[in-house]
Amino acid sequence: MTLLDATMAVVAREGPEAIPEGLAAWCRQNGIPRATAYRHLQRIKTEGAWVPRSRRPRSCPHATTEVVREEVIALRQRLARLGSVDIGADVVRAQLEPVALENGWPLPARSTIHAILGQAGLVAPHPKRRPRSSYRRFMYARPRDCYQIDGTFVTEIVGFKAVVLEVLDDHSRALVGTYAAPAETAVAACEAMRQAITEYGPPALVLADNGLAFSNRFSPTRAPQRFIRLVTGPGTRVIHSSPHHPQTCGKVERHHQTFKKWLRAQPQPADLDELNELIQQYRTWYNTQRWHSVWRCTPQQQWDQAPELGGPEHMPLQSDATVLSVKVTSHGAITVRSAQITVGLPYAGMHLTALLDGEHLTVYGPRGAPLGHINLDHSRRHQGRLTAA
Repeated sequence: MTLLDATMAVVAREGPEAIPEGLAAWCRQNGIPRATAYRHLQRIKTEGAWVPRSRRPRSCPHATTEVVREEVIALRQRLARLGSVDIGADVVRAQLEPVALENGWPLPARSTIHAILGQAGLVAPHPKRRPRSSYRRFMYARPRDCYQIDGTFVTEIVGFKAVVLEVLDDHSRALVGTYAAPAETAVAACEAMRQAITEYGPPALVLADNGLAFSNRFSPTRAPQRFIRLVTGPGTRVIHSSPHHPQTCGKVERHHQTFKKWLRAQPQPADLDELNELIQQYRTWYNTQRWHSVWRCTPQQQWDQAPELGGPEHMPLQSDATVLSVKVTSHGAITVRSAQITVGLPYAGMHLTALLDGEHLTVYGPRGAPLGHINLDHSRRHQGRLTAA
């Protein structure tokens, strides 16, 4: 309670004699307009206490209508039933756009949709999750520069022994090939890759792990493997990830999660033939209907709008960030390409990791946590402090 409200409460209870010098003199001494004091006094007399009233306008013509709010919630729930993994505000907005256009509704902003979902209790808070701005995506610059291939077991979902081989384009995230088999063998891998090459063309690179279906690295005979012969026939190069490091094939590994969530929401197939029919339905849905958060469109749209495709006849293009190791000076600053950035005195003398993507610099602490980022301006030497991640 403020001095004004406390004093006016006393005056309302005991009368004007509570202030011997008078209300006007008291207002002058405390620098309070008399009109304000009398307004507070009158409200306290009428309502019993001074309670600030809402400043919300009585009407808001541009507020989101109830029918749009209901459609946003219904779209989110429908996406969840279909097994979509990415069902945030961006995806809901992409699904809402044609509906809004058809009905003549104004398309709500992403922040508005997120607020609607939050009010409906459909957003799970993650206060400790790293912000998206701290992540760096590594990918090839064109479709068909690189395909990633990997297998995932779905035995627990379908009720019989089965593994699904998936071939994912590194750039567009298009699922270019997929095949279900009893085990992860070279024959099954060849079927999935043959489908990808036939429908989308051979890539410049194929990235796989060190499983015996894809590599003869750990084979006792080291004989040329069937999968290797198929892939290298058109001139494609095969590269393998390091053992026990699945992050190298991270895109196709992450895609397994999306596929399995979708598969759990479907009727259980009776055998491998039905499973193969089902995964082809999934491939069509994933490539042409599912909105991908990386490109804000479907994988097929990203593939189709690419100005150029890669392949064995083209060297793969990669626009990855430059990884730097920088030492913090005694003044708490680092220097990157003659630009000086302040990171703080607590890091003086430490070696930090920095990712330079064009002119955008992200700095990570000794334990790998992002400290912040900044856009470099090479017209001046001192860049200032990092923007907190």
